[in-house]
Amino acid sequence: MYRLVLFCFFSSAALLAGVKSGSPAPCDSEIYCTGPILHQVQKAKLFDDDKYFVDMKLKAMPDVVLSAFHNLSSQMPNMTVLPARLQEFLSVNFERAGSEFEPWTPPDWHDKPKFLGGIADPKLREWAEKIHNLWKSLGRKMRAGVKDHPELYSQMYVPHPFVVPGGRFRELYYWDSYWVVNGLLLSEMTDTFGALLLNNNSFSSPSCTLRRTGGLHDSGEYKYFFLLSCRYGFVPNGGRIYYERRSQPPFLTLMVESYYQATKDKDFLRGALPALEQEHRFWMQNRSVAVKVNGSEHVLNRYHVQVGLPRPESYTDDLDLAEGLTDGNDHKEQLWMDLKAGAESGWDFSSRWYVDGGGGHNNNKNNNSGSLRDTRTSQILPTDLNALLCLNEKTLASFHRILGDGDSAALYDQAAARRQGAMESVLWDAERGAWFDYNLMTHAKHSEFYPSNMAPVWAQCYSRPEMGEKAVQYLKASGALRFPNGVPTSLRESGQQWDYPNAWPPLQHMLISGLSKLPSEDAQQLAFDLAQRWIKTNWLAYIKYDAMFEKYDVNGDGKPGSGGEYDVQLGFGWTNGVVLQLLERYGATLTSGSRQVSPGLLLPLVISAALLMLYLI
Repeated sequence: MYRLVLFCFFSSAALLAGVKSGSPAPCDSEIYCTGPILHQVQKAKLFDDDKYFVDMKLKAMPDVVLSAFHNLSSQMPNMTVLPARLQEFLSVNFERAGSEFEPWTPPDWHDKPKFLGGIADPKLREWAEKIHNLWKSLGRKMRAGVKDHPELYSQMYVPHPFVVPGGRFRELYYWDSYWVVNGLLLSEMTDTFGALLLNNNSFSSPSCTLRRTGGLHDSGEYKYFFLLSCRYGFVPNGGRIYYERRSQPPFLTLMVESYYQATKDKDFLRGALPALEQEHRFWMQNRSVAVKVNGSEHVLNRYHVQVGLPRPESYTDDLDLAEGLTDGNDHKEQLWMDLKAGAESGWDFSSRWYVDGGGGHNNNKNNNSGSLRDTRTSQILPTDLNALLCLNEKTLASFHRILGDGDSAALYDQAAARRQGAMESVLWDAERGAWFDYNLMTHAKHSEFYPSNMAPVWAQCYSRPEMGEKAVQYLKASGALRFPNGVPTSLRESGQQWDYPNAWPPLQHMLISGLSKLPSEDAQQLAFDLAQRWIKTNWLAYIKYDAMFEKYDVNGDGKPGSGGEYDVQLGFGWTNGVVLQLLERYGATLTSGSRQVSPGLLLPLVISAALLMLYLI
């Protein structure tokens, strides 16, 4: 097998010639990222989902297809091709979406992984085994044509197989993979991240040189992310070229930690470290901002994508949203940038990112208000992003200590300490007992509830033990615990999918994991109660629909979530990973029967219900 040693350099972002915009295009393709074909096909709404077209394969070289379209449109009034002729054009020049993949069953999948034996409830054990089986249906392998003719695809080529989320998400996605990876490790599938490489030399690019060396197991999934971090300076949102200029929450360091804890492979860790440090530099150089609070300046991070064009995969949504803006192209470009930043956050979309014209709700600068058109993601310092980066910095310090580099470890320890101090100065609210996003426009915290307000508890990025316990009391009084099926993503019903009434697997897991790290019996019991609710919700929905979904409704009796730009998706990678982790941790006591809420929670739940009713009124 081979070991990757990565020599990473930032690639220069090429601007697309001829685009009338002050910012770069999403990628260099005049078919998949900008240009007349994209514009007319998407505007014609030939497919239910805009993503379908930009995932289709070309049958001929791009210049041939562009020339054919120019000839066709030149015959039409105003160069506009009628939908029927567009459909004919696509049938001649494109293949169906997804044709670049073939199914792939991981060779190290096997029956009866050990964790199943720790699940006491026989119904949950049988269900866990079915979820374990789902990994086989989510495996994908690229066809050789993607390597031989990458210009015909929007898919980024990698030579090894991987696991996808499912549904419309045909390709690999960045932050989803953290929960997928940990689920695969429980399924004893470490070799899925192993030596399934066609040729290491195929990774080489002008901006990234890779070298073979000896070693033990290589992680194919990680190599994919290392390659992307090496090639672009960061890990893109997903495996399509139209995602090239935006990332997602940076979980690569924690993925490597999971792999290292499973294998104790120091050679692997040493080979991975340059890509991890490269990613950290990217976020500090390109996604950080200085903010002054109480006379002191602090540096924290944000999501920020400087591409002022519609997202190719949601093209008409972005065009329609910007329709009617009266203050020129600058406002449209800013909106499209902030929508991409919202996509980079993983929370696409949420009232969390709204900043209305007055800076807040009814001129209250401490609240979010407005609509999707008021999305200003780049003007918000997110609590969870900074908690994640704090944990990354602590983890990078530990990696250097493992490898015997105390000086580098000290530098990352100092970075984590600076960030922790900044979070407590800018984001922490001692009166409320939680951390809150900071609005750079109003210079104030947003006071509304989101599970992300608890992220520093998960990351263990706070200076005093009582802060964690205060956060538990904040959660109990927030109104978010009254729902039978999990903790909602917010208490605001905006119609967006990262708001009430949806609950998302990664947020449930981070919340439960964070509470479980606190020493008090109260926090431990709350963690178990939330795990029980989430398992029951997922299990009931599986019984009804024979499927795992990307998100769930906090109300009802086991049903998928809704809202946002697309229909709820099934599969589903991170959902499976979270369920397996909760069953592994709490399997001895979780039940498929009726849930019993601990007595200590009953009074806070009653109070939360009353507060929520007042809020909704």
